[in-house]
Parts: sequence; structure tokens; C-alpha cells
Amino acid sequence: MSIHKDNATGKWRVVYRYTDWTGETHQSSKRGFPTKREAQIWERELLLKKEAKLDMTFESFYEIYVEDMQNRIRDNTWGTKTNIARTKILPYFGKRKIGEIEPRDIIAWQNELLAIRQPNGKPYSASYLQKIHSQLSAIFNHAVNFYHLPSNPAQKAGNMGKEEHREMLFWTKEEYLKFADAMMDKPVSYYAFEILYWC
Repeated sequence: MSIHKDNATGKWRVVYRYTDWTGETHQSSKRGFPTKREAQIWERELLLKKEAKLDMTFESFYEIYVEDMQNRIRDNTWGTKTNIARTKILPYFGKRKIGEIEPRDIIAWQNELLAIRQPNGKPYSASYLQKIHSQLSAIFNHAVNFYHLPSNPAQKAGNMGKEEHREMLFWTKEEYLKFADAMMDKPVSYYAFEILYWC
């Protein structure tokens, strides 16, 4: 790995080698760093990612998480996860070292989310808060299960929301018979509802 200055643009670039999953070695570069220091910081993060050392930033580990998980999750689900990470998680934890994030940091983050009010003046729903927390916990679980993070601080901190369970409504037998009577002139629908209700 080496750092060079491009005389034409005055910007710095990092030239590095990597081995793909087939064992083949490739050379690549990352260009456009305004200072040598920024190029060195990027180079250091790349080395940490290659070695899967948890001295890296949360943002760098999130890139590993994306590489590992993106093709295993349906596109629409992945879109939701990415949006939550980009808007609710990375702005807060992105620059922190993943191995140094503690449960108290998670609680402080949760308190900030709990204090947010939407344009209509209402807080986020309990189920949305749970979804945000679950995404953060999933990233930490990945670090625990595959990259030797000792524990999941989000799990230790506990959830900040809960799944909203709406009450299920059932028809009484009398209510269903009244409905079925009205449906008799539509045989296909009538028999479909008969099967659904009685089975």
C-alpha cells in the first residue's frame, strides 16, 4: 500500500492491493484526497477493515456489514434498513470506534430519538423506535458473531420501543351469518368466506 500525490490535480491517492474471495490479487486506488493526512486516515481504516480489527470506526464497520449482508436480504427490506442506518444511526455513531461504544452511549442516543418531534408535533411511534433500535442491534450482533466484538452494547442497553399489537376483532356467529346471508348472491365469494370463517 502506498500514498502518492497526483501532480496534475494536486490531490493525493492511495494505491493498494486486495485479494478477492477467489484468492486472486488485484490492485486498485482511491483518489481525490485534498491532503496527505486524509489519505493516511483512509489508508489506516482500509487496513483495519482488511484485518477486521475493531479499532475501526462504526462507519467503516457498517461498510463491511453492507458487503456481508446486502445480497442476503430482500431489496425493499434492505432499502428500509439502509435508510434507518443513514439517517438515524450513522450521524450519531459513524465516527466513533465500534469497539469503544458502550451501553451508556446507546442510552444517550435513544434519549435523543425519544425527544424528537415530527412536523405534526408527535414523537416517533413505539414500533418505529423498535425498528431503529433493532437495526443498530443487528449491526452490533454481526460484529459479535463474525468479527470478535466482545458484546452487543445495544442489547445491554435494552430497547426503546415495542411492537404495537393492535387488538384483533372477531365476528360473532350471528354477525357472520348476517354477512353470509348478504353474500349468497355471489357464490364464489360466499364459498370463500364460508371456508375462511368455519375453518
